[in-house]
Amino acid sequence: MSRSIAVTDYRGVVPALPILARTRSGVEFDPQADRWAYRDTVVTVSLNFVAWPATASFVASAKLTLLWYAEHMSPSHVKNMFERLAHFLRAICAGRDTLLAEITSAEIINYRAALDDNTAWYLGSLSGFLQKWHSLGYPGVTADAAALLNQLRMRGNRKGEAILTHDPFHGPFTDLELQSLQSSLDRAYADGRVDGEGYLLAYLFMLLGQRAVQYASMKVCDVGVASAHDGTSIYTLRVPRAKQRNQLSRGEFKERVLIPQIGGFLLPYCNEVCKAFQGVLLDPLQAPLFPARLRSGGEPKGFEYHRTAPALALVLRDCLEKLRAVSERTGQPMNITATRFRRTVATRAAIEGHGDLVIAELLDHTDTQNVGVYIEARPEIVERIDRALAMHMAPIAQAFAGTIIENESQASRAGEPSARICDPRFDPSMKPVGSCGKHGFCGFAAPIACYTCVSFQPWLDGPHDAVLEYLIGERARLASRTDLRIASVNDRTILAVAEVVRQCEVIRNGAAAKNG
Repeated sequence: MSRSIAVTDYRGVVPALPILARTRSGVEFDPQADRWAYRDTVVTVSLNFVAWPATASFVASAKLTLLWYAEHMSPSHVKNMFERLAHFLRAICAGRDTLLAEITSAEIINYRAALDDNTAWYLGSLSGFLQKWHSLGYPGVTADAAALLNQLRMRGNRKGEAILTHDPFHGPFTDLELQSLQSSLDRAYADGRVDGEGYLLAYLFMLLGQRAVQYASMKVCDVGVASAHDGTSIYTLRVPRAKQRNQLSRGEFKERVLIPQIGGFLLPYCNEVCKAFQGVLLDPLQAPLFPARLRSGGEPKGFEYHRTAPALALVLRDCLEKLRAVSERTGQPMNITATRFRRTVATRAAIEGHGDLVIAELLDHTDTQNVGVYIEARPEIVERIDRALAMHMAPIAQAFAGTIIENESQASRAGEPSARICDPRFDPSMKPVGSCGKHGFCGFAAPIACYTCVSFQPWLDGPHDAVLEYLIGERARLASRTDLRIASVNDRTILAVAEVVRQCEVIRNGAAAKNG
């Protein structure tokens, strides 16, 4: 690491920048360059000082302060401080004929007045940087500016607004939205429209809710499996702690347990990655869990072939946006971001009654100061769903994935008794609700699970109304005796059945009008 410069009053003289500097994680770069460009672990840093409307001495002092941040803080924090200072310069220097030489209390007051409700927190983020600049003794921030910043009450970044308002574009997903994404993802993988990498990445975001930088830092060796006392396999994943102060992106880990369906899928996937890196890396177990197709160059030692965090977040987005899964709240395809899955994991934990300590552990926070919003914002589950509400929501939710047929003759497995789906609860004469188009074993409970299955072929004259009334009645019964979370477990199935009922009515009405 390059030598940190002691706190000194330089009396207007800017010390020379070193020829070579090292970041906290040991990445070397040239701090004298007009543009700092380097790859630090899984974060790409690109800071361009050329267009700054400031004097050379001001830029040099700013670089020295940013150099301290590069040596002691995360690359993301360095980028954030640069962006906040660049915004300050654009706002203050707009319309000025002269270059900015120093920041005084007047500039601070003018900048604060130029910010609106959405950007007021910018000054709060910049304040610490400017005070550090002054404390390091570099010219460019006057004593009166530092004193004013120390006295001002700063407005922080708006935290939790999307969570508190249950924003349908940036807030947590609802249970129905998450179930829609999962079923769409399962179908897309079965159809070959999504590969194994995208499938696993999406499910890890859904299940664990970690940051993209953490998934980008993972290696094959982070996946583990052990045997329980009864012989069942326990799958684990070591998750790097990526946002902790003074922690490298692979300096400390938290071990998470995976459900068997994903853990069992992850192991053969890891074997394939290892095979691909035989002869490429000395130890294939050190290969990234989600490797880049080609090396971008400039990766630090130990992070060869690792994608950057934004690149991995883009893989997630591309994978799920092609599914065109629709939100029942907007009637439009969902907005997919990694942050929404993180917010969803925490919100679901709050709904299930977990406290702030558990939620902080799930999110890998070192304290609980930022998790209270999830408990405060717990959404209310719909207490009662009747037939009218189900019929209204059904077309928007798009929970039904099969194809309605007039009778068994149109079924893909016509004439096969095993393909008929019957249940005496809905018709004592055992009249089928439809046919199953799937060849092979199915472990789901028919006919309830069939309505959300892509292989289901409901018959036009099947007893679907009876199924709908049964599910609505069962939901009401469970809601009166147990928890609403348990009662609402079949809400998406209710909407799927309601959509079948609605489509059957449309088909019959269309046929009647045609014949009449």
